[in-house]
Parts: sequence; structure tokens; C-alpha cells
Amino acid sequence: MEVLLKEADIVLNGSRPWDPQIHSNEFWTRLYGQGTLGLGEAYMDGIWDVEDMAEFFNKVLSSKVPEGIRATPNLIWQVVQARVLNMQNIARSRRVADMHYSETEAYKASLDARMTGSCGYWPDGVTNIDQAQEAKLDLVCRKIGVKPGQLVWDIGCGWGAFMGFAAEKYGARCVGVTVSPDQAAYGRERYKHLPIEFRVQDYREFGGKTDHVVSMGMFEHVGHKNYRAYFEKARSVIKDDGLFMMHTIGSQWSTETIEAWLEKYIFPGGVIPSIAQVGRAIDGLFTVIDLHNIGPHYDRTLCAWCENFERNWKKDRTPEEERFYRLWKYYLLCCAGGFRAKVLQVWQFVLSTRGVPDGYVTQR
Repeated sequence: MEVLLKEADIVLNGSRPWDPQIHSNEFWTRLYGQGTLGLGEAYMDGIWDVEDMAEFFNKVLSSKVPEGIRATPNLIWQVVQARVLNMQNIARSRRVADMHYSETEAYKASLDARMTGSCGYWPDGVTNIDQAQEAKLDLVCRKIGVKPGQLVWDIGCGWGAFMGFAAEKYGARCVGVTVSPDQAAYGRERYKHLPIEFRVQDYREFGGKTDHVVSMGMFEHVGHKNYRAYFEKARSVIKDDGLFMMHTIGSQWSTETIEAWLEKYIFPGGVIPSIAQVGRAIDGLFTVIDLHNIGPHYDRTLCAWCENFERNWKKDRTPEEERFYRLWKYYLLCCAGGFRAKVLQVWQFVLSTRGVPDGYVTQR
């Protein structure tokens, strides 16, 4: 392992910001016994530290180091479950709300003023996370051509950032679905003066007709067994001249599960889709009229979230609170490293049921 780390320009207990500091030999027991799950839990327990975690993971993921970490029993069981069971059926989908989106206070400490829980957009002139999320929300509205009075369905609406922006800036009416009662309660109170409706329900339970559909940071929770059902639902509710903007994290590999630590602590049942998987799922349902990769913008977004979190989170912490603090930092910065290493992408698809008769004007 040390040879692989050296090839990745990483030195154990070295002096550079991305060199990890190992505090106990238990680190190796965790790593070799549990793989990446053990690596993350060892960090949560204070067994190792690194000053620049995002760059550490960038170097690890850009190298051959992952090849030196063998498959562990928990990973094998995770893959078997993903293949045999539908880990994201309607009943199991509630786990995401229980384990991830109930951490409202951590998100308030991390996110922008609108509580936008997906990748920001950092064009020239944008210097902070609030501006980056406003730029992203405006980009989405322009991509689907929102007009005053139109109804937009938001699949996985979160705390309502897109719906609030679209209603305020473009005069849209919006209805969003979330499996998190906490998110819906927050959004209903914040946007009670706007034509916005929050529904606590699975996307498969939604009905009606809508002018456009958007979905940001939701498809990663759908699961490979449900990709087709997700797009069929969107196709059944969108009007013939409507557009569907789907924003998702993406991978160059087709997989059926997610990294073990993220699956256990952050995204239960999560899967990062590939272009091939999306293509098969939309076959015969939608035409791709635009595809935009904004993956590098998520590195900057996650680092900005972590800066907010460290600045805003409580400084005096109990041992249990310290473990959560380290969990949250690990989540944000290991993901930032993944985007920096280009093993993760962010795709914005603009989909149409029959193409755009007068031609589509690309928005950037």
C-alpha cells in the first residue's frame, strides 16, 4: 500500500497538506478489514487526519491506490442485495429521508441562503456559493424556457430552492415531491406567499399534467431497477411541448450500488448512473436535446459547503457531536476529491418528448 501511495504522491505522516496523519495502527485493521467503509469510520473515530482531504482523495482516486483495497464482505453483500432486491422501492425510499435529509441543521450550516442541495454553477464573475446557486437555478429555468403561469413539477424538490426561485423570478407555479417531512415543513413555511405546493410522497405516486419537469440531485436515489419507471412517470405527466431538465451526478461506469461508506451514512440505496444506463431508460420516451457536464463545479461547491459548515457549526462538541462533525466533513470533502479527480461528473440533460419544432437554443 505504501508503494501505491508513493506513486500517488502521498506520504504517510508526511508534511504536506494532503499527507495523512495516522494516529494508531488500528487504521490498517479498519482499512484492510472493511475497505472504504473502514477508512471513513476510522476518520470519524479520530484514528487518522489530513489537512487537505479533498486533495488527498483527488490523488488517491487519480491513482492505482483503489486497486490495493480488496473487496470486503460488506461490499459483496451490498452488491448482492442491489442485484436481487429493489433497494429503492416506495417503502425503502423513506430511508433516505430518515438517514440523510433529516439533518436539517447541518444543511442550514452548510448550504446557500436558499438551501439548494445540489451542485452550483460558477461562471465567470461568480465568487460565492449564494451567487453560484442563483446562477444554477437561473440556468435551469432558461434551459426549460419557463414562462409566467406555467406549472413545473420538481421531482425531489428538497427545501424548495428551485420552486421558490422559479416562482419569484419567472412567475411559475410549482409542485414538488419529497420523501422528507422536514424538508416539506421548511419549504411550506418559507414559501407560503408563493404559488408552490409541497407534497410528502414518492415520485411514483404523483399524478396530473405539468408544463415542464425538473429534477436535481434526485436520480442518484432512484436505483437501477427503477430508472425506467422514473422516466415513464415523467413522460406520463409532462405535456407534449414540455421539457424535462434532469440534473444528476454521473459515472463513467455502469454500477448497481454506491461506495460502502456513503451507502451506510449518507445515501442509503444510492446509485450513480452512467450515460449508458440513462440512455437505456429513456429509450422511446424522450429525445436528448442538450447534455451539459458541469462536474468540475461540484468540487468548488462542496468545498464552499465545507467552509460554511466549519464556520457555522458549534465549536464546543460532545464526543458524539464530534463524531458527527467529522462525518459531515468527510462526506463533503471525499466527494469533492471525487469530482476533482473526474471519477464523478454532474450532467444536466434537457429532454423532450418529440423534439423542439423550431429548434432548441442552448443555454450556458
